[in-house]
Parts: sequence; C-alpha cells; structure tokens
Amino acid sequence: MDTQAIFNLIGGAAIAAGGWFARELWGAVKELRADMHKIEVDLPKTYVAKDDLDKRMKHIEDMFQRIYDKLDGKADK
Repeated sequence: MDTQAIFNLIGGAAIAAGGWFARELWGAVKELRADMHKIEVDLPKTYVAKDDLDKRMKHIEDMFQRIYDKLDGKADK
C-alpha cells in the first residue's frame, strides 16, 4: 500500500469520526431545545411570579396591620 492510500484512509476515518461526533452533538442540541421548551411551558404553571407574590404578601401584611390596630384599640379601652 502506498502512502497516499494510507493518508486517504486516515483522512476518511477522521472525517467519519468528526461527522459522527457532529451528528451526536446535533441530536443533543435538539433534545436540549425540546427540554427547554417544555420547561418554558411548564414554568408558569409550577411557580408563582414574584409580582404576584409581592401583591399577595402586601395584602396579608395589610390585614395583619388592621388586626394589630384593632387589638391596640381594645387594649387602650
């Protein structure tokens, strides 16, 4: 076998290995995109937005303040 054939075989094997690696990488990226999309869809159903939580906590704090004010009024009498 001459050196040109050996270089051709080595080059072909290297290109084949690179192609296989690129295909595996492409598949992994597609799966990652699908997983990210699923997370983006499910995230609003699972977690509460910070603004909504802040509004609700403010409402609860206001209710407690009214209770404390009423208790202070009762204690003063």
